[in-house]
Amino acid sequence: MPNYICKTCGVQFAKSPEPPAECPICLDPRQYVGWEGQQWTTMDELLKNGYRNDVRVEEAGLLGIGITPSFTIGQRALLVQTPGGNILYDCVSLLDDEAVSQIEDAGGIDFICFSHPHFYDSNVEYSRTFGGAPIIIPEADREHVMRSDPAIEYWDGSPRELVPGVTLIQCGGHFEGVRSCTGRMVADGAGALLVGDSITVVPDRRFVSFMTSYPNLIPMSEAKVRGIVEAVEPYEFDRIYGGWWGRNVVSGAKEAVRRSAARYIEHMSRE
Repeated sequence: MPNYICKTCGVQFAKSPEPPAECPICLDPRQYVGWEGQQWTTMDELLKNGYRNDVRVEEAGLLGIGITPSFTIGQRALLVQTPGGNILYDCVSLLDDEAVSQIEDAGGIDFICFSHPHFYDSNVEYSRTFGGAPIIIPEADREHVMRSDPAIEYWDGSPRELVPGVTLIQCGGHFEGVRSCTGRMVADGAGALLVGDSITVVPDRRFVSFMTSYPNLIPMSEAKVRGIVEAVEPYEFDRIYGGWWGRNVVSGAKEAVRRSAARYIEHMSRE
């Protein structure tokens, strides 16, 4: 039986003889069902249709992993390489042989974690391909897991250092269990914050922003924005890597978060 993949959000489901009747992640107010209705595919079908992984060096010790041509919302994952082990932050729906070889050459995968459920995608396939790498999912987002696996570890949300220098932070906001990941090994030792869209990098890359739902344009409360800023404040980072190619703050990122939160709150509080 195949593991069906939702064509709108890209999340892979448990094996079933027929496609699921619906995708709970897309029915959530933070997502949407595609205008042509619920549609499904599989990893084999994606490969037959010409989809391939796109693996690029973001900087020394940081690989981006996407899909070409673009699939679903077009995000890319990040592989953080450290002497203590490698962390895959976020995931994509496809894993082809060339990507497996490139990831193996980079040292493999020791942990898998995510910004939020829209990027869970084919995480079990990635884990099984790389020796059953632990998949870290916050208890707060347990209901959004569409494919269970023994590699999944449910986490209480307290800051967790996965390997020396790389810490997983639950900051809430977009989802209750939304996570950011900070790595001192990145950005020439100045540190980087990996965010998916827990914090989103906007076209004016001096700033970031915050939303409860990006596709449905549901704003976030002041309290939740303050909570995100407070969660990442104790950590040093000079860069931010967002969830899409090129959506990065290349310097002064910590101040950009502070400045952007103040701007957001100021606009939300106007009469």
